[in-house]
Amino acid sequence: MSTPIHALAAFGAKQALQSYEYTPGPLGDEQVEIAVESCGICHSDLSMLDNDWGISSYPFVPGHEVVGKVVELGPHTKRLKVGDRVGLGWNSGSCGACAQCLSGNQNLCPTAEGTIVGRHGGFASRVRAHWTWLNPLPETLDASKAGPLFCGGITVFNPIIQCGVQPTDRVGVIGIGGLGHLALKFLRAWGCEVVAFTSSDSKREEALQLGAHRTLNSRDKADLNKANGSFDFILNTTNVALDWNTYIAALKPKGRLHTVGAVLEPMGIAAFPMISGQKSVSGSPLGSPATVDTMLEFCARHSIAPTTETFPMSRANDALEHLRSGKARYRIVLENDLSA
Repeated sequence: MSTPIHALAAFGAKQALQSYEYTPGPLGDEQVEIAVESCGICHSDLSMLDNDWGISSYPFVPGHEVVGKVVELGPHTKRLKVGDRVGLGWNSGSCGACAQCLSGNQNLCPTAEGTIVGRHGGFASRVRAHWTWLNPLPETLDASKAGPLFCGGITVFNPIIQCGVQPTDRVGVIGIGGLGHLALKFLRAWGCEVVAFTSSDSKREEALQLGAHRTLNSRDKADLNKANGSFDFILNTTNVALDWNTYIAALKPKGRLHTVGAVLEPMGIAAFPMISGQKSVSGSPLGSPATVDTMLEFCARHSIAPTTETFPMSRANDALEHLRSGKARYRIVLENDLSA
């Protein structure tokens, strides 16, 4: 008999979370159940809560930046044991048999299971996942801050690996928020010259403290034009339409503009500058479990942690409104105070 799980759920789009209890049924052979200690809040939680993408189902339990301890293991699980502290991100399962899974790109599995898509997430006392998607947390990392690494962190770390960013590169980061602030920290530790593009002069000092060597005002065309032909790599972390051709112009020959921000509008990009400079535009989702392991080791080695604010999980509605208002600096973590 499985233990009932105490959670917070919305029963319709854009509705407030309320207490919810469910029984998850028997644990799968390769599943792991973890007791949730904390859970970060991501803008994707808001998008799913509001059904912005048309894939939400209700009752809906958000939460896909989970840190907790293993309490139960299916008989065919590997590498984990009861008591291990682990993290869980956007994905909670993949098929294990497709070409992407077999080549180590499980994050590109066409049937990957989302932690909060068609199932209940981590705003709860417990949550389950396939063992491959639970990453052991290095002991030297602060577990109370680590949750956002499993979505926001890996989202901006994965391009560094996939795009072969070099320590000698000059890299620009567009947007200094939940994703961008981690990108600055990672790229500074990676050895790059890091430039923050920000639309707010008030964030200039913050960007420098987070790891940028200098900043450019993204609303100042003259400022941006001075940067023409100077970047090896530009990472976009925003989800708004921008003057993409200005950023293409800022790239060196063979430079790359890469987006992890889910921009809903088509990106209007002129072909000729792309061809003449052999430039490219690309995007990526979160990383594979192996890349998450690499990120965690990198964070432990360089003492990197998200900049966070904390709320008790029982005040999740207040925390969600804080995020909606744009006041979060820079990620919010819920500390679990729900019934076990």
